[in-house]
Amino acid sequence: MGTDNKSCVGEFILLGLSSDCDTQVFLFLLFLTTYLVTVLGNFLIVLLIRLDSRLHTPMYFFLINLSLVDVSYATSIVPQLLAHLLVEHKVIPYVSCAVQLFFSLSLGGIEFVLLAVMAYDRYVAVCDPLRYSVIMHGGLCTRLAITSWVSGSINSLMHTTITFQLPMCTDKFIDHTSCEILAVVRLASVDTSSNEVAIMVSSIVLLMTSLCLVLLSYIKIISTILKIQSTEGRKKAFQTCASHLTVVVLCYGMAIFTYIQPHSSPSVLQEKLISLFYAISMPMLNPMIYSFRNKEVKGDREKLLGQLSGLTSKLAS
Repeated sequence: MGTDNKSCVGEFILLGLSSDCDTQVFLFLLFLTTYLVTVLGNFLIVLLIRLDSRLHTPMYFFLINLSLVDVSYATSIVPQLLAHLLVEHKVIPYVSCAVQLFFSLSLGGIEFVLLAVMAYDRYVAVCDPLRYSVIMHGGLCTRLAITSWVSGSINSLMHTTITFQLPMCTDKFIDHTSCEILAVVRLASVDTSSNEVAIMVSSIVLLMTSLCLVLLSYIKIISTILKIQSTEGRKKAFQTCASHLTVVVLCYGMAIFTYIQPHSSPSVLQEKLISLFYAISMPMLNPMIYSFRNKEVKGDREKLLGQLSGLTSKLAS
């Protein structure tokens, strides 16, 4: 069936957000700026962690993984989006569409599992601080990170394979900015209700399982924080989780709103905007959230920027 599909449709045409030239130029500049900030911000986080031995802890090990996932996710979507904003016919080959769908789905899944792993790390740090280094040893951290990458990739491979086995001979116009799974499934020339149900069920399993782990971790964390007698102690304990909790709310909120809801909503425009926010804004916001709310990263960032500024001044003089 995969061969028949290729003979029917060799390429797809993405309809994008707008066909107005001025709007596309504005969007190109906006998305390019955001993408550059995303790449620079996340690589700055990785660089700061690698340079500061004080940050060689499980929390920052997982943060490096999160930054790599964010950059990779944005890269799987944004460059192609930018290229299409400069041309009239937004064509994407069949194979390229399948590859983009696989990577965007896998990296999205990896991020959710990784956030659950990071929640467990925060749970151990707050609820069992004396045994933190014993429990969160290097071997366990590596296994948890590998589990995140493998589980997201397997989930994506399953969805991509099923999606591109559907016959797509009657329509090649994807009403989206990228090869998003629901938009591609709707191109099939057969009833896709079972596929959409499968997507929803898989999303529930992946998202809700990881979300339940996050919620359980934070229930334990909050109950432990409330038992702390001093206000300063409670504040310090909460600050260790604030950045992660902010990212969790944004990521899971967007995903649940997109995939786990009645078939009649959201609208196609809402799907496009949510997808763009998740692909462009979230990878940019994550390093900002962690660098501004985390004193160690914030201090290292300011120190590094100060050194770079001083070096630039010396070279200029």
